[in-house]
Amino acid sequence: MAWREPLFLTNDDGIEAAGLHRLIQILHERGHPLAVLAPAQQQSASGMRLSLKSELEFIERNDLVTTLELDRNGPPVSIYSLDGTPCDCTIVAIDQGFESWAPMIRPQMCISGINFGPNISIDVIHSGTVSAAREAALYGMPAIALSLGTYLHEDFSVGTEAILKLVDRALMVANEEPTNLMRSRGSKHQPWGDEEMPMEERVRAAFRSGDLILNLNTPQEWSGVVETVPLGARWYHGATTQSGNKRGFVVGAASIEDEPIPNTDCSGLMAGNVVISPLATWPQTHPLNIPDSILHAALFSDSEGFPKWLG
Repeated sequence: MAWREPLFLTNDDGIEAAGLHRLIQILHERGHPLAVLAPAQQQSASGMRLSLKSELEFIERNDLVTTLELDRNGPPVSIYSLDGTPCDCTIVAIDQGFESWAPMIRPQMCISGINFGPNISIDVIHSGTVSAAREAALYGMPAIALSLGTYLHEDFSVGTEAILKLVDRALMVANEEPTNLMRSRGSKHQPWGDEEMPMEERVRAAFRSGDLILNLNTPQEWSGVVETVPLGARWYHGATTQSGNKRGFVVGAASIEDEPIPNTDCSGLMAGNVVISPLATWPQTHPLNIPDSILHAALFSDSEGFPKWLG
């Protein structure tokens, strides 16, 4: 079997997470060489937290090649854990250079997930899954975040067809080793900045350069529909409770309210659809933040519901 495009995988649920294991299996089976570096422990809702000035244990996990029944005659795979956050993992993976810990693998794209639980609306701010993808994009690597948008089961096969189609289409845009990895050209590298370029090509350039990322959520039960949509609005009520010993507080919402705003990730996920949302990588006032026109154009979908610019 001919090898396909190499990928970098990470997550926030940890190296032992079933969602990550599922992702490794389906991508390796399809012929992708994989460089995997994930947190040693559960790191959900860690956002973009970094473990500054801490020694982070780095452990090779060859045992997972056997556990996951990966074909040893298949494409190369390197699996490691890091005793840190999702963003720690992304930074170590890229900054150390893949050739130093994942020989023969030069990833063209980062995929973070598959997360257990939704990452929609305001979740994308707190999510370690999305943050790991965003960190890779900050370093100049195209990136996708994946989540199973329910806590009612752990069947990570839901929406596999949509996930693989998105990966394939995104790789057609990425199509080579990132040209500005580590951002060596700084803010001067704005391949999407030429206003004379066709808008779809500007969107592709923004994704290819890491200035736009994609966030996909699969539903509890998939209707077969895929939507490319903006973020919706959800609100967490009763976010704190007093601990049993009355000496502190526990953070965790008692209830979640999704506003019924049509054509958003919240409404689409509740309807049983796979939802894909383009997200800007940089803060609004950063020199590399893409203009609203590009982000708006990124929301146009094709006849199958996928981002049109990936076609």
